[in-house]
Amino acid sequence: MEKITVLGAGSWGTALAIVLADNGHQVKLWGHRPELINEINEKRKNEKYLPGVELPENIKGVSNLKQSLEGARTVVLAVPTKAIRGVLNDISKVLNDKITIVHVSKGIEPDTLMRISEIIEAEMPSHLLKDVVVLSGPSHAEEVSQRHITTVTSSSKNMEAAEYIQDLFINSNFRVYTNPDVIGVEIGGALKNIIALAAGISDGLGYGDNAKAALITRGLAEIARLGSMMGGNPLTFSGLTGIGDLIVTCTSVHSRNWRAGNLLGKGQKLEEVLENMGMVVEGVRTTKAAYQLAQKYEVKMPITEALYNVLFNGQEPKLAVDSLMTRVKTHEMEDLVNIMENR
Repeated sequence: MEKITVLGAGSWGTALAIVLADNGHQVKLWGHRPELINEINEKRKNEKYLPGVELPENIKGVSNLKQSLEGARTVVLAVPTKAIRGVLNDISKVLNDKITIVHVSKGIEPDTLMRISEIIEAEMPSHLLKDVVVLSGPSHAEEVSQRHITTVTSSSKNMEAAEYIQDLFINSNFRVYTNPDVIGVEIGGALKNIIALAAGISDGLGYGDNAKAALITRGLAEIARLGSMMGGNPLTFSGLTGIGDLIVTCTSVHSRNWRAGNLLGKGQKLEEVLENMGMVVEGVRTTKAAYQLAQKYEVKMPITEALYNVLFNGQEPKLAVDSLMTRVKTHEMEDLVNIMENR
């Protein structure tokens, strides 16, 4: 039995706390809203994020950050990407011992163009950080919390750390594989949200499954092109954190990125969509970062560029999708050759 802290009492943080609690660990679930923490402790519920799910007794809600970290060797970081730097700064002020940080957020920071593991390594003092592990894959919190079968990947520069996290989380419902390709795992997890937004827009416009299949397929090519240029293994994008995560995020009503895109396709403005969602839509922020990365690495990413124009330049979604369908013709195999050559 381990003492584990989960920072972030949203849907994903709570779902992962359930997995860890099912495995017999003592879990402290930190959140900054006292009313949510009271609900977790008194009613064993988190109705805003996981309605109808009963939380195990070995999950304790905590609103005090220092208290939540006491005795923990492993900390699961499940806050939105825009909040990560602030939370890491707060952690470093109250920690006394080294910890392994497992991050489960899927994003890239605009302007700095840093992946989440890079942010963690930059923000956390070396004497407090043992290892950084990425836990990612095709996994909706709603299904994980209901013990539906799910498979994810644990990735780290230190494979012993990746295997340690694999052991903490794995059970008959939640299967964990390992992969040493941190770059590929993080890029696949982040960029699939962009394609999910585009797929939602296509569905909102009523373009059907054929168009969405094309977006998913060409979207995977974009992810692999950029990811391989950044140092990721092209094979990673054919796995759980690539095509697996892409499929589940582009095709499920559980996906907040797909839902946001769907509303955009139906005519709502971005500000209105984000207000109505009530949850963070990581793909919006990641689109800006990916657009910047495409320019930095001189990689063609037409879907990302089209979505960037919709989100930040006010282009009508229909015009953006139509422009993708009328691009200059090319040979499909050219992408595969280019991606493999960039290994």
